[in-house]
Amino acid sequence: MPDKTTVPAGWLDRSLRLFSDVRSGEGARVVLLALNVFLILTAYYVLKPVREALILGEGSAELKSYMSAAQVAVLALAVPLYGRLAGRLPRRQLINWVTAFFVVCLIIFYLLAQLNVPLGIAFFIWIGIFNLMIVAQFWSFANDIYTNDQGERLFPIVAFGASLGAVLGATIAGRLIGPFGVYQLMLVGAALLVIEVQITNYIDRKERSGGSADETDVDRTGELPAATSQYRMDTGELKALTQEDLERYMEAQAKEEEDSAQGPGAESDPDEPPATGLGPFALVFRYRYLLLIAFLMLLLNWVNTTGEYILGSVVVDSADAAVASGAAGGLSVEDYIGKFYSDFFAVVNIVGLLIQLFLVSRIVKFIGVAGALLILPIIALGAYTLLAFYPVLAVVRWAKTAENATDYSLNNTVRNMLFLPTTREQKYKAKQAIDSFFWRAGDVLSALLVFVGTTFLAWTASNFAIFNIGLVVIWLAVAVAIGRRYKVLVKEGRPPA
Repeated sequence: MPDKTTVPAGWLDRSLRLFSDVRSGEGARVVLLALNVFLILTAYYVLKPVREALILGEGSAELKSYMSAAQVAVLALAVPLYGRLAGRLPRRQLINWVTAFFVVCLIIFYLLAQLNVPLGIAFFIWIGIFNLMIVAQFWSFANDIYTNDQGERLFPIVAFGASLGAVLGATIAGRLIGPFGVYQLMLVGAALLVIEVQITNYIDRKERSGGSADETDVDRTGELPAATSQYRMDTGELKALTQEDLERYMEAQAKEEEDSAQGPGAESDPDEPPATGLGPFALVFRYRYLLLIAFLMLLLNWVNTTGEYILGSVVVDSADAAVASGAAGGLSVEDYIGKFYSDFFAVVNIVGLLIQLFLVSRIVKFIGVAGALLILPIIALGAYTLLAFYPVLAVVRWAKTAENATDYSLNNTVRNMLFLPTTREQKYKAKQAIDSFFWRAGDVLSALLVFVGTTFLAWTASNFAIFNIGLVVIWLAVAVAIGRRYKVLVKEGRPPA
């Protein structure tokens, strides 16, 4: 077979090689995917101030803390419903329908706000569902169109779009609230989602047509092979095929057409096992690999959310002490806290962006997905060990900066890579359950821990840090088990069974 590297690289491919190993013909699609998730995260961060204004304006901080349990209850119903849609609809229809639902919800919320209908609780629960499900759906799509090798090389660039969207979304919201008002941000978020889904449709059409975005897919509703397929080809690669390879490729495409009516869960890859027809939760509990990932997500968020409580409690104590001693520079307690968090989030976002842009792809390249998966729990172990003995503001601040910046960049990218060797059914159904329900369950466990620790045990920040150390040890063990299993799946070229 001729050498595929003879296909000349365009200027975009060459430019992106500064950040990752981008090969000929891959630049345009990876930029479009990065733009796609950029718009999703921008929409979410535009809507976050609306959430805070409504829940705190109509309710209280205590009510806000209880809402994670309500979100888990709603997700327990929403995830199985999503699974049914994923089992019946082709990929593009699934994404279009789900995105349209969220857009319509935003328009309805806006109209209700004009009628002065209280929206605090409903909108808070809704946005907690939205930001998890829509992001999980995007990464299911990205996992679906990339092979294992492509995903490991290109996901760092795609994930940079998410990091940039989080930073710019918050900035955009701050600029728009003054001239437009809080409720109008709902329409801005809806518009961003409409643009985002058009990009998804463009990528999907181009993927189906072998590189030509102008081809219609009316007669091509079958799903492309999932990431494990040996028949996945880009346009440049097709040029290098022998006649025998081309015949095998066309046979695989014909098989996809036969399975088109079965949607994302259909068997469309000769090497991929047939869809089980199981729901999202049943899939998670059936396959050990998926269950380990679910447990990892639960532990990760449990530790992180408890860490946020530790940070908050130390900040409040420091603010009270600074104001009482006159060391706050004339700031009130509220102003002191607000200034601290403003500076803290700015540093976390900047550090996270730099890690994402320059380090993530290199870390994955040199130590692999399994090794990269261990970095965040190792950082967390060191951070909470420090906090257990030195729970002062400076230590807490930099410990959480290191943890959060790594989580938002390297760890976010790597945990999405874990689904590269899975089946399409697992990508769309199980990932939705893991990234939404099990993630939010970590919030609930953290809230329960804080309630018990403060109400009955009189725990200090040091006590919570010590408890987190125990959780991180378990987290490390789970990460090691997942890493080993991931290596086996990639080496053998087959999904979890």
